[in-house]
Amino acid sequence: MPSRRKLIVVSNRAPVAFSRDAGGERVASRGGGGLVTGLRSLVSHHDVTWIASAMSDEDRVVAEEAGGEAIEETAGDGSPYRLHLVLHDPSAYDRYYNVVANPVLWFIQHYLWGLSSSPDVDQGLHNAWSEGYVAVNRSFAEAILAELEREPDAAVFFHDYHLYVAPRMVRERAPNTTLAHFVHVPWAMSEYWRVLPEPIRRAVHEGILANDVVSFHTPRWRRNFLRSCEDVLDAEVDHDAGDVRYGGQLTAVRAHAISVDPEEFDTLAESPEVRAEESALVEDRPEFLVLRVDRTDPSKNVVRGFRAYELYLEAHPEMHGRVQMLALLDPSRQDIPEYAEYLGAIQRAARVVNDRFQQEGWLPLAFEIQDDFIQAVAAYKQFDVLLVNAIFDGMNLIAKEAPLVNTRDGVLILSENAGAHEELGEWALTVNPFDVAGQAEAIHEAITMAPGERRERLHAIKRHVREHDIGSWIEAQLQDLDEARERTGSTLSA
Repeated sequence: MPSRRKLIVVSNRAPVAFSRDAGGERVASRGGGGLVTGLRSLVSHHDVTWIASAMSDEDRVVAEEAGGEAIEETAGDGSPYRLHLVLHDPSAYDRYYNVVANPVLWFIQHYLWGLSSSPDVDQGLHNAWSEGYVAVNRSFAEAILAELEREPDAAVFFHDYHLYVAPRMVRERAPNTTLAHFVHVPWAMSEYWRVLPEPIRRAVHEGILANDVVSFHTPRWRRNFLRSCEDVLDAEVDHDAGDVRYGGQLTAVRAHAISVDPEEFDTLAESPEVRAEESALVEDRPEFLVLRVDRTDPSKNVVRGFRAYELYLEAHPEMHGRVQMLALLDPSRQDIPEYAEYLGAIQRAARVVNDRFQQEGWLPLAFEIQDDFIQAVAAYKQFDVLLVNAIFDGMNLIAKEAPLVNTRDGVLILSENAGAHEELGEWALTVNPFDVAGQAEAIHEAITMAPGERRERLHAIKRHVREHDIGSWIEAQLQDLDEARERTGSTLSA
C-alpha cells in the first residue's frame, strides 16, 4: 500500500451495526454489504473517518450519545478508525431510501422499468426528492464539513447512488477539498435518465461532477456517464482522456473493477463453520449442482433463471433425479412494494418447477430465503454450474467469489450485462439475461462440458481474481486521488 492518508469515507451503510444482546448489553457486529467488505482494508492502512447513516435503533442511541461527534471504533483486525453516525429525520430517511434511492435511482440505473406503465412522476416523488433525498444528502454534507474542520487536509471518498447531490453541497463550502465518488451500480444511457424531470436529472449529474474524480467498475459504465454528461448538461467532455469540464470544475472519470480479498476467502472456505455446512450439502447433493446466490432484487433476474432451469429439465428428461438447482436468496428491501412483489414472483416460479418435475426422493429446485453467508461459501465450494444472469449489474462479486473457492471445476454462466463480464467473459459461458432458452442451453453446455475445459476455465478465473484483488482496486483509486491533488497543488499524504 502507498503512504498513509487522511480519508473521510462516506456511505449510507456503516461498517458496523449496533444492537443489544439478550442480556441488554450493547454489541457491535460487522455491517453487511459488499461495499463495507471492499473498503475494510482502507481502515487497516489509512487514517479513516467513516461517515454513515444511523440505521438501527441502537445506532441512533449511539449517535445521540456522541452528540453529533465521531466515536472511536476498532475494525476486525484491530485497526482503529473514527465512526460518525448521522442522525436523519425518520420521515426524510424513509423518503430518501424507500421512495427515491431504491425505487427510482436503482430502477433507472438497472433499466428495470417498463416505461409504458411506470413510473408515474407525481407530486409525491417531487416532494420525496426535495424533502427526502436532498435533505438526507444535506445531513451528510454537514457531517462531512464538520469533519473537514477537524482535518482540513483529508480527502472525501463518496460511495454509490445514495449520495449524488452531497458532493456539490460540500464543494460550495469547502472549494479546495479533494472529492472522489465511486458509483457501484451501472450508469444508464442518457435517454433513460430523461424519465426523471429535468431539475432532478440535472441535480444528479451536477452533484457528481462536483467531484475531482468519479469512478465506475467498467469502461462500459464510464462511457455511458461521459455521454450522459454531454446530453444532460451539455458539459465539455474529452472522451479519450476521460475528463469532464463543467461549471469551472475538471472531473476525471475512471474505471476500476472492484474485487475480493482472496486470503479472506481462502481462510473462510477452510473454517470449521463452512466445512460443517459443506458436509451437510455433500450428503444431500445430487450428481450435478446448479447454484445461484443472489438478493431477491428484480435486477438479479431470479425468475427468468428459474424459468430457464424449467426449460432445461423439460428438454433433458435424462437428467431428472441427477441435477438440482440450489438458490440461496437474501431477502432484499421488503419495505418497498416492487421488491416484496418480486419475492412473491420468485416463490411462485420455484413452485412451478417443483410441481412439474418433483419425484419421490428428488427435489429439482431447492431454495432458501435468508441471509447466510457461511452457507453460501459452502455452496460456492460445491457448485458444478454457477448461474449469474443479472439483468444489469455494476459488477457482481459472486461471479468472482464463488469460482475462487470452488473445488469441482465448476462452470460460470454469466450475463453479458454484468460488469464482471468485461473481466471474466472469455472464461465464462455468456448469456443474454432475457433469453431464457439461451440460458437453458447454457446450463446443458456447462453440465456436459469436457472435464479439461471445465478445469481450464475455472483456473483462469481463479488466477485473474488473485492477480486483480481488492488491494489493487483500492490502490488504483488512491492513485487517482494523488493525481487530483497534484492538479490542485496540495498533498494527500499524512
